[in-house]
Amino acid sequence: MPEAFNGQLAPELLRYLRSAQRVAVLTGAGVSAESGVPTFRDAMTGLWSHYRPEDLASPEAFAQNPALVWDWYAWRRGLTEAAAPNPGHYALAALEQRFPTFTLLTQNVDSLHQRAGSQNVVELHGNISLARCSNPACPASRTPAPIEAERSCTICSAPLRPNVVWFGEALPKDALSMAIQAAETCDILFSIGTSSMVYPAAQLPDLALSRGAVVVEINPDQTPLTAEATYALHAPSGVVLPALLAALQV
Repeated sequence: MPEAFNGQLAPELLRYLRSAQRVAVLTGAGVSAESGVPTFRDAMTGLWSHYRPEDLASPEAFAQNPALVWDWYAWRRGLTEAAAPNPGHYALAALEQRFPTFTLLTQNVDSLHQRAGSQNVVELHGNISLARCSNPACPASRTPAPIEAERSCTICSAPLRPNVVWFGEALPKDALSMAIQAAETCDILFSIGTSSMVYPAAQLPDLALSRGAVVVEINPDQTPLTAEATYALHAPSGVVLPALLAALQV
């Protein structure tokens, strides 16, 4: 049954963790929000409040006005670069060292997990600090995001675009394949700071449950996953994860 977090962790959950060999973690915008990074829609304030999300984050928007899209992402990139990892990020990096297999699947694009020390990170929605060629057939590798909006690919001369997943686009095939494999083979899956409403990432806890894994939700709010999760701990990840790490070290 779902369990409200009151500062104590269920002994059964700790026993599961101490015996687990394969752990998967899915993180969402709530984890970054604890570092002061606004969610996508929360960032649409001030000048950007005049636009719809589709006007700033879609292939059609980029084709129509690449400079506007680049300005939007440059502003957001400034917010992420000014932010610092929070205790939840650092606790996940420490937890990674405790398990033979640990896969961190993130919907966030800000690199805060890597900056906290996490190693095996699968970026489902890309990385805001990188650019890529807008030509899907081009083999060009990812590069640091350009300052100039009009930079072109050095291989095919197509415009460079932010290396993020936009509205109407599929997740990167390799990232999604790794995420599905992690969900289907893990002993425990954590769903942390995510609304559990954005697919296909939202299906990962269901995949884990269908294979008999323990699913732990960490979120201040209830979500569609709450009633299905093995444990639902309603508090910020920066509170729950350090407590969990400390309990495992006892």
